[in-house]
Amino acid sequence: MISVMTGAGISTGSGIPDYRGPSGLWRQDPDHEKLVTIGYYLADPEIRRRSWAFRRGSPARTAEPNAAHRALVELERAGRLDRLITQNVDGLHQRAGSSPDRVLELHGNMFGVVCVGCGDRSTLDEALDRIDNGEQDPACRECGGILKTTTVMFGENLSQDVIAEAAEAAERAEVFVAVGTSLQVMPAASLAALAERNGARLVIVNAGPTPYDDLADEVIRDPIGEAVPRLVARLIG
Repeated sequence: MISVMTGAGISTGSGIPDYRGPSGLWRQDPDHEKLVTIGYYLADPEIRRRSWAFRRGSPARTAEPNAAHRALVELERAGRLDRLITQNVDGLHQRAGSSPDRVLELHGNMFGVVCVGCGDRSTLDEALDRIDNGEQDPACRECGGILKTTTVMFGENLSQDVIAEAAEAAERAEVFVAVGTSLQVMPAASLAALAERNGARLVIVNAGPTPYDDLADEVIRDPIGEAVPRLVARLIG
């Protein structure tokens, strides 16, 4: 079976900028990182207001899946995909047609909202509607607590259940494909090494070098929207 892990690079073809690339958000505006850092977010209402505005303006709200997302759907339909592990929060894999029960969102999803106090859940659209109606920093309607999107912010822990399932998928993979990820963010990056140690053939598809290139059986630098459909065609055989 094949496990695939995707990062921001797979979604740049859908118009969503990455974070660490030459045109990434962190390079354009280093202060932007505060908007997705839990300590700043909880402490400062102004950061929360700016964070909601960032979510409203995110290209992910209207982005459409690209050829790489669709190719991974074909890999699943061919019965070859075990798990699709993603560092992205844009939901494009599911929008392309990937089965939600096969997608492991390591960093959550930006379209849900959760109260950090009581855990009550709602949606991003509901929160933005409340902002449109004059609530600059909408609070939880159940307990008055702070609301945030269901993304894992810097300073928060990943879901241990999700990371454990991802690790199991890496361990049992015959082929592990890393697409559009710099393989720098832990613990997600370690999944590539885990798969390789357990005998998987490691394939890396990324525009730039990664710390795991030397471990890989194959490194592909071609544009992701072209490379992934070609790779999937080979894997399906």
